[in-house]
Amino acid sequence: MYTTTFEYHRAGSVEEALDLLALYGDDAKLLAGGHSLIPVMKLRFARPAHLIDIRRIAGLAGIREENGAIVIGATTTHRTVESSELIRTRVPMLAEAAGEIGDPQVRNMGTIGGSVAHADPAADLPAVLLALDAEFRARGPEGTRAIPADGFFLGLMTTALDPAEILTEVRIPIPPGRSSGAYVKHPHPASRFAIVGVAALVTLGDDDRIERVRVGITGLDTRARRATTVETALAGTAGEPTDIEAAAAHAADGLTLRDDAQGPVEYKAELAKIHTARALSRAIHRARGG
Repeated sequence: MYTTTFEYHRAGSVEEALDLLALYGDDAKLLAGGHSLIPVMKLRFARPAHLIDIRRIAGLAGIREENGAIVIGATTTHRTVESSELIRTRVPMLAEAAGEIGDPQVRNMGTIGGSVAHADPAADLPAVLLALDAEFRARGPEGTRAIPADGFFLGLMTTALDPAEILTEVRIPIPPGRSSGAYVKHPHPASRFAIVGVAALVTLGDDDRIERVRVGITGLDTRARRATTVETALAGTAGEPTDIEAAAAHAADGLTLRDDAQGPVEYKAELAKIHTARALSRAIHRARGG
């Protein structure tokens, strides 16, 4: 199916893009890689009269380390994230997850900002960024503001971004020593979206027990969510297989599961449990030097 007709605008700066958003209001959509927006336009779920291309704006792409955080520009492609030596060294779970997105064509065109702002409930990165305690920077008419990941994903393809704002960068605090993470998913065989995806980040204390844990789950609800019950159950334990199993049993707590083409509720709850246990086991193993 073809999209409805629209007018194309190529913004040369963030300020120009903001001016265009202010001018066209609800009739405008931002375009970066296009792999989130164009499919919904083809299905006529979105019918913007104006597309504002921000992909070539200087300064919106790139990866750097700054003040104890990894800063990723919003138009940085998944492939760049996947292959970045800085990310592989500092937050390898993010590189691991980026390599799980779609196929090479999608990874070479799709952007981290586009994926995050689109907030598809089966996207990989929202769960990972929740686990990594990321922060999102957005610029709008009133200036720049920071939005924590825990308050960013609000519902089905809905975020805390104001329609007049542009997501400019993602900031990820570098995890402390003896920390490691893992992302595992059960992908849809055609789209490679997550039927369930689980991101786990663990930090070990000096006594080798679990000092801190964050778990994000995607694919099973209308948005990616923190598995706080799992986190509470595992924190303070020795991280043995029995501890992991007991914590993972709570993976579906707080999720709104529905019977659909992906399977019945019971099947989804079991997928959540299995993949949460796998992500936690892998993260703990890596944190211990494995």
